[in-house]
Amino acid sequence: MHTLSKIGNTVIATLAAGLITTSALAADMTLKLGHLANEQNPWHLASVKFGEELSRLTDGRIEVEVYPNESLGKEIDLINGMQLGTVDMTITGESLQNWAPMAALLAVPYAYKSIEHMDEVATGEIGDKIKQQIIEKVQIRPIAYFARGPRDLTSNRPIASPDDLKGLKMRVPNVPLFVDVWKALGANPGPMAFSEVFTSLQNGTIEAQENPLALIRSANFNEVQSHVNMTEHVRSWIYLTIAESTWNKLSEDDQAAVMEAAATAQAYERELFNASLEDDRKYLEEHGMTFVEVDGPAFQAKAKDAVLANVNDEIKPIVEELFSN
Repeated sequence: MHTLSKIGNTVIATLAAGLITTSALAADMTLKLGHLANEQNPWHLASVKFGEELSRLTDGRIEVEVYPNESLGKEIDLINGMQLGTVDMTITGESLQNWAPMAALLAVPYAYKSIEHMDEVATGEIGDKIKQQIIEKVQIRPIAYFARGPRDLTSNRPIASPDDLKGLKMRVPNVPLFVDVWKALGANPGPMAFSEVFTSLQNGTIEAQENPLALIRSANFNEVQSHVNMTEHVRSWIYLTIAESTWNKLSEDDQAAVMEAAATAQAYERELFNASLEDDRKYLEEHGMTFVEVDGPAFQAKAKDAVLANVNDEIKPIVEELFSN
């Protein structure tokens, strides 16, 4: 009995030591990361990966709590919270043009000919200027970027060139630039709430709409549209960001760990993104949609003047340069 008692005491002592060690290893800092996507979205999965990597690189001293589905607040609220120091991180993009005009470059129609061209800009001199302006004017720091699916046009007939658009009644988001570009291309665009699009396509009020493949799939547009015309008219990216006030609290080593974890998250998101594009196309084809290759240069050339007429003077020379590349 005496031996058992000694063993029991040892086990209790070891457990107690373990608890003390665990509590001693508790995070010194917990970062709150809020965003608008759902739990299945590559952005969310990449955010979780970022948290895991940062915890590993800092031996658990920095933890990340991820809040999907706007559960920590809407995008603009989160940006305001980061400026006030109540939120640490979010995923945001062209909304930042409210403060930093260069952020509009994240989503300019026909500015990027391919995902490789977009990557070149995002990681090059123009991308550096955009990030610098965001840091200075918004007080938040981009640390990685995630790709977004290009927007394509759906319809009930093939549309391979701008000539095929003549008079096409289509829904666009309530963005003046989008309305003007589609008018210039020859269509008859009108803004409409996204929630009304399916019924309007079903009853023929409109004939077409444009969105990324993931949204075309999740909204079941394959039930009311037969063709996906691969216009890829808007390619864009979005940033994983950290509040400058939070960044400045970190040591140089921890800042390096944040950037390393962000690079891992960015690479992981791209893998998921590429897989989702293939998966969405396969699903839509299996559910009766025909994919149409279009004359991209013809669309771009016709859209150019409308785009340039709508962009801020500060970014106009850059947009002209992007169109000429």
